[in-house]
Amino acid sequence: MSSPDFSGSPVSTKNEALGTLRPLLDLLADGHVHSGEALGEALGVSRAAVWKQLQKLEAFGLQVESVKGRGYRLPGGLDLLVEENIRGGLAPHAAALLSGLQVFDLVDSTNARVLSALEGGRGHGMVMLAEQQSAGRGRRGRQWQSPFAAGVSLSIGWQFNGGVQLLEGLSLAVGVALARALSRFDVPDVRLKWPNDVWCRGRKLAGVLLELSGDLTDRCGVVVGIGLNMRLPASVSDAIGQPWIDLQEVQPGISRNALVVAMLDELLPMLAAYPQSGFAPWREAWSALDQFSGAEVCVQSAQQRWCGVARGVNDSGALVLEVDGQPQVFHGGEVSLRPAS
Repeated sequence: MSSPDFSGSPVSTKNEALGTLRPLLDLLADGHVHSGEALGEALGVSRAAVWKQLQKLEAFGLQVESVKGRGYRLPGGLDLLVEENIRGGLAPHAAALLSGLQVFDLVDSTNARVLSALEGGRGHGMVMLAEQQSAGRGRRGRQWQSPFAAGVSLSIGWQFNGGVQLLEGLSLAVGVALARALSRFDVPDVRLKWPNDVWCRGRKLAGVLLELSGDLTDRCGVVVGIGLNMRLPASVSDAIGQPWIDLQEVQPGISRNALVVAMLDELLPMLAAYPQSGFAPWREAWSALDQFSGAEVCVQSAQQRWCGVARGVNDSGALVLEVDGQPQVFHGGEVSLRPAS
């Protein structure tokens, strides 16, 4: 499968710059102190050249610590994604569904790139990951914060025959698949918030964004985009704008590569079966993880707001809200759910 063409874009230039720094980054990823002399010897460059490269890492939000008289380190190290490790770890039934796997240091948006591939008649079964996104997409036009190697930014392309109605409830099924992947690592207190979020201990751990292409009444494509927090720097708090949590806080030490493998093991078979099964087989599992079951909540659209008691979801994944004793049904679209205040 051919790689996306980044040529001529600001992301391309920055990606090329990061590519030249990757050997240094690989050496520092262990979090240990490395002397300038040792780094230079390993890279085949002078100590002055090492220093220049270290300065450039800051442009990617990576803070290199200088340890007087000893050398340099990346505090806490980095757990970098490795394509070969991900491919080699997949279960056979998931690997058979994968048409392509690409891991980039930097892209504008993994969703945008996979969506472009689908619109070009390819992209089915394509998985794209990035250590960092410069324009990561969140729901309702928001930007998803993705500092370098601090989480999982993953997009999967899939083609469906039969129109967009087959995709009802898909974002909820994705949430269940993510919860199952996290359960492999004994992540505690994982819950789901309708229609797109994975929560943990009352805060957002991951988000799902579905984007569509093609003929919505016949053959169409969907990009399943996932952003999951693993070890976010405190500096992103203001940019996120809502309570968040990461795996470092609740279950540190999980390998990013192993987590991606678990996610794909759950997601790829689910996507393959979904056109035939729909959401109904996933409803019970989703309901068991419903963060707001029986709670007072409000549903907000651009023009209107409804408040009532959350009564779970129906077989198509629509939210059932009891308003003044009467059930009302809401589909994902452009509405959002918030706890009543």
